[in-house]
Amino acid sequence: MGRTFRPISRGPVPRHRYPMIVITLRCRNLHEFEGWFASSEAYADQRAKGLVSCPSCGDAQITRLPAAAYIGTGTAAPEGKREVDSAAAAVAAQVGEAIDTLRKIVARTENVGSRFPEEARKIHYGEAPKRDIRGKASREEAQELEEEGIDVFPLPLVPDDETH
Repeated sequence: MGRTFRPISRGPVPRHRYPMIVITLRCRNLHEFEGWFASSEAYADQRAKGLVSCPSCGDAQITRLPAAAYIGTGTAAPEGKREVDSAAAAVAAQVGEAIDTLRKIVARTENVGSRFPEEARKIHYGEAPKRDIRGKASREEAQELEEEGIDVFPLPLVPDDETH
């Protein structure tokens, strides 16, 4: 599947001497990965010879994805690249905040597991004390609860002490 290459040691190589381009690639199985090439022509040549393959599954049918141009020269990233990195960091921070919020919701709710539809009905109809609960319900069960006027809110799985 994969090839192993051993570097030939000829002493330190100045980074600026061999600029590389980074190309985002995808195989038929939708695995995305980066390839580092001396040029677009070098990529095309290696692909034509069957030398480019997916590191995850070994598939050699590779598609080049559009990406912002950046040549790795060993120098600082250009201003535009830094702006993209900054935007990515902001998105990552927002995702982190969303996960923290979900963890807080999970922490203040009672996990009733697969009894969720039954317990939600009991609370709604006054047969059980009012409290915040979470659990599992099929799509059909959640729709039935909503039709009865019971608010349900799907949560993504948030790893916590109960699941890890």
